[in-house]
Formats: sequence, structure tokens, C-alpha cells
Amino acid sequence: MTTTLSFEARPRIPAALDRLEELAGNLAYAWDRDIRRVFWRLDQRLWLSCENNPKLVLRRIPQATIDHLAEDRDFLEDYHHALSSFDSYMASGRRPEIEKHLHPDHDLVAYFCAEFGLHESLPIYSGGLGILAGDHCKAISDLGVPFIAVGLLYRQGYFTQTIDAQGRQQANAHTVDFDELPIRLCHRPDGSELRVTVELGERDVQLRVWEAKIGHVSLILLDTDVPENGEADRAITDQLYGGDSDTRIQQETVLGVGGVRALRALGRAPTVWHINEGHAAFQILERIREGVAAGLPFEAALEAVAAGTVFTTHTPVPAGHDIFHHAQMRWFLGRLLGSLGAEEATLLALGADQHGGDRFNMTSLALRGSRFHNGVSKIHGGVASRMEAYLWPQLPPEENPIGHVTNGVHLHTFIARAWTRLFHDSFRAWRNGVLDPNFWRCIDSIPYDRFVAVRRQLKRDLLGDIAARVRRQLRRNGVPETIVARATRYIGDPNSKALVLGFARRFATYKRATLILQDEERLARLLNDPQRPAILIFAGKAHPKDQPGQALIQKLYETSMKPQFIGRLIMVEGYDMLLARNLVQGCDVWLNNPEYPLEASGTSGEKAGINGVVNVSVLDGWWDEGYVAEGPDGPNGFAIEPVDPRYWYSLLGDEVARRRRDEEEARQLLDILEEQVVPLYYGADNDAYAPEWVRISKNSMKTLIPRFNSARMVMDYVRGFYGPAARQAERFSAAGHALAREYAAWKQKLQRAWGGVSLQAPALPQVVEQGAALNVEVAAQLNGLAPTDVIVECLLGVEVHGRFTVQKSALLHPLAGGDGTVRFTGTLEPLAGRQGLRVRMRPTHPAMSHPGELGAAVWA
Repeated sequence: MTTTLSFEARPRIPAALDRLEELAGNLAYAWDRDIRRVFWRLDQRLWLSCENNPKLVLRRIPQATIDHLAEDRDFLEDYHHALSSFDSYMASGRRPEIEKHLHPDHDLVAYFCAEFGLHESLPIYSGGLGILAGDHCKAISDLGVPFIAVGLLYRQGYFTQTIDAQGRQQANAHTVDFDELPIRLCHRPDGSELRVTVELGERDVQLRVWEAKIGHVSLILLDTDVPENGEADRAITDQLYGGDSDTRIQQETVLGVGGVRALRALGRAPTVWHINEGHAAFQILERIREGVAAGLPFEAALEAVAAGTVFTTHTPVPAGHDIFHHAQMRWFLGRLLGSLGAEEATLLALGADQHGGDRFNMTSLALRGSRFHNGVSKIHGGVASRMEAYLWPQLPPEENPIGHVTNGVHLHTFIARAWTRLFHDSFRAWRNGVLDPNFWRCIDSIPYDRFVAVRRQLKRDLLGDIAARVRRQLRRNGVPETIVARATRYIGDPNSKALVLGFARRFATYKRATLILQDEERLARLLNDPQRPAILIFAGKAHPKDQPGQALIQKLYETSMKPQFIGRLIMVEGYDMLLARNLVQGCDVWLNNPEYPLEASGTSGEKAGINGVVNVSVLDGWWDEGYVAEGPDGPNGFAIEPVDPRYWYSLLGDEVARRRRDEEEARQLLDILEEQVVPLYYGADNDAYAPEWVRISKNSMKTLIPRFNSARMVMDYVRGFYGPAARQAERFSAAGHALAREYAAWKQKLQRAWGGVSLQAPALPQVVEQGAALNVEVAAQLNGLAPTDVIVECLLGVEVHGRFTVQKSALLHPLAGGDGTVRFTGTLEPLAGRQGLRVRMRPTHPAMSHPGELGAAVWA
């Protein structure tokens, strides 16, 4: 047998271009188009074949090419312009408001997430959660927040997608050479490679530590593929969301426990710990272990950890919450659990949920181990409050501590370059006005012709890209050229005026990708109207184990090959960040039709809207907050009113009720497209981009850019979560964690006593004269608690259809009493008319992070 030895010949970077490697090593290129342009100009074909990876381009570019460019004055001008932009960005300071909430020399936010979607050249993301985490990091860098991120470095990342001739999704694993990624190994001060260790069962697993730079931000990535580990352990970080439940618990131990240890080894001391979804919640256990090792009792260590922890939950879908069995916890985390200074039952109870049994719910752990919690839109905050109400059983869900921060997108990553050039020409100060809604009304001043020219160019670019992708896809599958030609005849027209509708996202069933196919005959008429045609483009991946999600892809592909749809309905493969950027920039209309209220936030419509693409969406997630129906800034899109399936439940079975809901919402969708979108887009003369349509497109940009960008999102976290968590962590750690100890002891006392407290209902007159003060007195049995341990409050309100709505409240004050009873009294002014009064008692302590933190209340 002949042996082939492999080696690589890399070019030498000329001195005139010696900072190319620095530019390739910082993911600022993910949003800085001037930097990307430099690498594109090095060799356009090579740039595309390297899948937009600057570091890989520098490894493969011919020496003669780069030597020539080192003397090309035109290229050097672009190169130095990119360097100037990069240096200016890296020299920029933090936004002044940050220092009102975080001390730059003391505070540090550590942000843990299982995936980060920064750019297609770093394939460690799968979908919305990762893109959101990437946008969060980019905005953090823009604003100068003291921050470090932690994730996993996957050898295979997520899968690349192809669709075969039968429309079946094929998941193709692609092994990544870490040397080709924009990352570097971390080393100790003595120059040796930095390693940390986690215990998994009886094994010690070594982790390699890497760093990626995202502008000013460091992203620490952990990897188990090191020679010292056994074969099974080396595979732990092989694939994002790969393997079985045992793989998942090991990955999450590496992320949560290993992530804390990596930060300690790097000498970083976070004051705020942000857990972005439950995958990283094991960091809570590791930080408790640190506290116990330092001499704290378990309960005090838990309080100290929770005081500085922020938890964001991202999905109302049960499958999105990781559940492990107690046997897995004992097997894989047994040694860690044994070092926490508490009984096993106490520790496993941290992950208990409302279903009981031997379930360990990572969301439950994250909520019990944090004091600052949020959903990712206003609707989702309410849904999460109801889903997790079992943690605060005596409070109504709207009073428990789960708030919300609505997601936003990184403007500079997702807005098209054509728009930023137009902004620069039209109003140069636009970068300073990103968060100012009044500033963006200047979009109205952009002349119609210039605005439409950008929209047309973005559509041309998109259709050209989609046509090339579809040709490759069909030819690979052996489709005859006559069919290929029919499938691309409309998208292949560079001057097409057809209305382009887009739908691209993860293909989970609740997102209902095929809802628009409920009435295929009507859809075919809409797409094939000879005077006012439309093109409908679908893209997206389903998880390799999600058979129903893959069935949606197959259904769309089969529909796309039917005679009445071929060329008009496209199902394109290979969904990734590059294709996503092209779609959200180039479509005319963005469709989104999830099952209400299962869209926690959704951000694809935000990315489309900031590019002047018009949203047609169910009023769920972010769109419920973003939609403007009328007024000077409206309409900025179109709304599908969600049909509450409970309307049908009393008459029909659940499946029939869902089918009726789908039919009604599909009818609404087609009505909107047929009766509003198409006529407005084409106008009276059937020409594209009619003036009224352009007004809606401009409204989309001016209302969504300032409100749904990630800078606004990050500032919401800084003001409402990071700053308060930093101050709570500071209070709880002061003086040897004195407050953590005191608060933990007080909570134990309260838990022992609370079952025996009671509140006697007050005696009230039947009629009270309006304007007169109402005196209220109640007797409370405190079961050994002090009056200062509780708050007694009166709630005045009205009851409509069985729902009591509070309209006024007042605190009652304690008076001395006998026989262990304490009287609480106070006065309040009644409402007008018939009303109700309720009295309750809640625990209170100065160390509480939220009034409803304990979830306890006793009603008279």
C-alpha cells in the first residue's frame, strides 16, 4: 500500500499587510463590512469557497496573489480604511450610562450559553437561542459593558442541511479544524496550555480552554477532545445538541461546572452570573461548592450564589426544558453533590418541578438558584410566570418574580450595507441615534426613488442567490434540466417585480411552516396572478430527531414541485446565518404564524423589519409589542389575530379545536395577503413598490430599528438585572457573607413557622359613605414570627366574571396584642360603588431581591 503524507503550504503575509491576521482573529468582522470586504477582495472565489472564513482565506491564498495586493494602492486603501475603522472601534469607551449601574473596575458579568451564533465561520450555533446570544455579545461590545461569555467548542457543531430528491432533510456532520476558526488556545503565565478538570462519575475529564474575541468581549469555549481523555469523553463536545440524555447531562456539566472553573483559572471574578437558558444551570452547584469549601453552610452559600445570578428562560415549549433523572444526577454528578454540604434529597429538590417523581428540571434549578428571572417578551414573561408558578404557589402568577426583557437584534450585523450607505449619505449621525425613536422619523425624508432603488437591489441579490442554490440542489439530486429551468424561471429573473414572501426559521411544529398550505387552491391563485404575481420562499432546519419537523420540510418540498407551484414556491436547503441575512434583507414580506402563545419572542421578523421588509405575523412574541396599526408611525405591518383554541374546547376535542384554529388563522393570513398586501404592494397601476407600500416599509424601519435592536435589549438588562444583581451580590458577600448567613437562617425560621400562621378576616360595614375613611383591623397569629417578619396589606378591587382586579392597596400596621396574636390596623379610602376587599399577609425581609421571592402568602 502506498502511503500519502499530508502537509500544508501556507503563504507568508507581507509586512505591508501584517495586521490581516489580527483582523481575521477578531469576530468584529461579523458586523464590520469594511473588514469583510478586505478579505473578499483578497480573492473573491476563495472567500466563497472558504464559506466567508477570513482565517481560512489567509491559509489558502496563493503567495503571488497576496504579494501583488501588498503593492496594490487601491487594495491598500481599503485595507487601511478597515484598520482605521477597527482601531477606532477598539479604542472606543463604554457608554456613560453603564457606569451608573456597573462599576467598570469591580463588576464583571459572566454570560453562559450552550450556543453562540456570531458568524457562519464559527459554527457553534443551531438557531434562535444562539443568534440571540451572539447579538447580546455584540451589543455588549458596542456599549462597553464589563463582560465575559462562556460556551462550548463543538468539533462538529450543528449539522449542515441538504434536501434530497424526495424532499427529505439530510443532516450532514462536518468536522471542524479548530486551527481554521477565529479562536486561540488559552495558556498559563508560564506558557503551558491552560486546562481545567470536571468530575463525571468516577472519571476526571480534562477540558481545553479557548478564547474567541468579539470586539471588546472575550468568549471562553471549552473542549473535551484532548488526548488525555478516554474516547467517550473526547466525544462529549462533539456535536451541539447531539447524542442522548446522558450526552446532554455531560455537556451541561462541562459548560456549567467547567465554565466556572475556567473563569477562576483565568483569574476572572464575576459579580453577576447570567444563565441564558437552563443548559448552564449546573454552574449554580459549582458556585455553591466554592462557598461551602470556603466555610459557608449550604443554605447561606445558596443565598450568596442566587443573589448575583440572572436567569433568562427562552421557551414555553416543554421540550425546550432539560429534564434529567435522579439516577443520572447521582451517576454523573455524585462527587459534586457530595461536596455541597447538604443531604442528597435537599440537593435533588433544587430541580423538582410540579410533576414530582425523580425528575431534575434544569429550569427549576436555574430559578431556585437565581433571584433575577426573565422571559424574552411581554407575552412570554406572563406565560413563563404561569408555567413556573409552582415555585411561588401562594402568589398569583402576575406577582411572582419573573419579568421580561424583549429580545432585540444586532443592527450592524443584520441591516444591509446598502441601507447603511444610504443612511450615511442622508443623515450621518445615525449611529448616535440608534436608541432614539424620534431620530428615526428622518427615514421619511429619504426620497422615494432612492428608497425603492435599495429595496430592488436587495431583492435582486436575494433572488440571484436563491436561484443559484436551487440549481445546485436540484442538479445534485438528478432533477432533469427542464424541471430545473421551470423551478428557477421566476427567481432567475434579475428584474423581477414579483412580490417576494419569506418564511425562514427552525422547523419546529408549533411554528406551523405549512399553515399557508391549508387552502392550496387559493394560494396557487395568489402566487400565479398574471398581473400581480408572488414568490414564496421557505428555508429552515428541523432537529435530526424531530420527525414531525422534518415532515414539514418534505411537505413543502413536495408542494414546490407540483405544477401549480413550481417556480413560485421554493424550499431551499442549507439554512445558516449567511442565507438568513440574505432573506431578511431581500424579501418584501416576512411571514410568521406560530401557535399562540408559543413564540417566546422570535427575532427573524425584527431582522426583516429593520431592512424595510413588512411583517405579516400572528400577534405573539415580539410582534405583539412591535405592531403599530395606525397613527403617524402606522401601519408598520399586518397582524393575524390569534384564535384562542379554548373557544372550541368545550364543543370539540383538542385536535379538532386545533384544526379549527389553524383553519381560521390560515384564512386570516390569506385574506391579509390577498386583500391588503398584494393590492398595496402593486398599487392601482400594478407596478411594484407603490407609494403606499413604501410608506409601510418606511414605517417598519423607523418603528423597529430603535425599539428592537440588541443595544436597547442590553441596556434593559443592565438597568433592570445586571446592576441590581451586582449590588445584591455585593451586599450578600460583605463582612464574610454575614447577610447571606442571616437571610438563610431567617428563611429557615420562616419555613418552620409559616404553616402555622393565620389571618382573621376583618369585620366591615355593608355600606360606607364615599369620601369617608374605612378603618380596617385584622388579627394575625404569627406562630413565633415577629411583626417585622411580615407585611399585612388590604387590596381593594372589583370582581368581574370571577376575576378579582386590584385597583388600590394599603399596608396595615402592627399593634401590640395578647395570647400570641398581633393586631394590624390601618385606614383606606374606598372606591366608588360595589367593590371587594381582600387582606393578605406576606413575609418580608430587607435582603429580599423581589417582594414575591418566597412565593408565600396567607389570606384572611
